[in-house]
Amino acid sequence: MVEITPKEKAAALSVFGDRTALAERYVQHLATSGMERGLLGPREVPRLWSRHVLNCAVVAELIPSDAYVADVGSGAGLPGLTFALARPDLRLTLIEPLERRVTWLNEVIDDLGLDNVEVLRSRAELAVGQVKADVVTARAVSALNKLAPLTIPLLEGHGQVLAIKGRSATEEIEKAAKVIRKLGGTDTSVVTVGEDLLEEPTTVVRIVVGR
Repeated sequence: MVEITPKEKAAALSVFGDRTALAERYVQHLATSGMERGLLGPREVPRLWSRHVLNCAVVAELIPSDAYVADVGSGAGLPGLTFALARPDLRLTLIEPLERRVTWLNEVIDDLGLDNVEVLRSRAELAVGQVKADVVTARAVSALNKLAPLTIPLLEGHGQVLAIKGRSATEEIEKAAKVIRKLGGTDTSVVTVGEDLLEEPTTVVRIVVGR
């Protein structure tokens, strides 16, 4: 079992509500088969809740109701599966090119009984035309100047990209500004979420495309 502190449990209940037990099951998958299959390292297990699952899940508050979300480079389902758990109203496609990760994601989705999420084995640039999302999300995929061309085209001219980033967010925006504008980005900002729930809030770069 992965231990959860009282503060993390309170945050989980706030974010996942009556699906907190499912979120706990997801964390157990991460700590066991996820680690065994190399989706994350053993050093991450003690901080799965704070650094990974809750860090991602709080971003769900930025996603409009009933949106169709594409999560690029889903890997271990971070952030995509946390959104599927926290927001049953959303419809999600997890885009992941590596077969072993796709297999693991499908196993976890089946075990958790989630009916609002599917997995597409594809590189992001090849998913354009197959996926037309309202919101595209990504975490730990690449620097923003390389991430923008992988995410913005999936919106087909309208919507927003939510990229979970670290302290270099502002610097990355400056370096990517020209690329973002060329791809149709009309407004780029840094948003902080989870201040009231997490010891270290989550930094998100939000790119608005179209109006």
